[in-house]
Amino acid sequence: MSELISTKPYMLRALHEWCVDNNLTPHLIVVVNGQTRVPMAYVKEGEVVLNINYGATKDLHIDNESVVFSARFGGVSQNIYVPMSAVKGIFARENGQGMFFEVETDGGNVNAEKAQSNVKSEPENVVKKVNNKKPVLTIVK
Repeated sequence: MSELISTKPYMLRALHEWCVDNNLTPHLIVVVNGQTRVPMAYVKEGEVVLNINYGATKDLHIDNESVVFSARFGGVSQNIYVPMSAVKGIFARENGQGMFFEVETDGGNVNAEKAQSNVKSEPENVVKKVNNKKPVLTIVK
């Protein structure tokens, strides 16, 4: 039997649609590597959080291989490319609900074992405030 397609892009598209349908703002958590094209000024500790709401992006396209769109950063339009292997999670900004994935280190395709992801419906277990600073994400298994 041939290798199965990863569930990650399907879950990503579904949760993006759920956020939009519920008037929530979908945010993508990306681990920056040599394949990602994101504005490096916004990268913190090797990760960047991107607003992927239709109002914040132009020509958003999520396929089985990548997330591609244009967005303005500091008033300058930039083309964003995120390979599916670099996607760490998607969540709604308003309540923290979402799904977080294991990130591939080799940048290759996800196999069936690596396609496992974790869902947590209680936002307080997903996004924590640390000393009233920006939220810190925790993978809940």
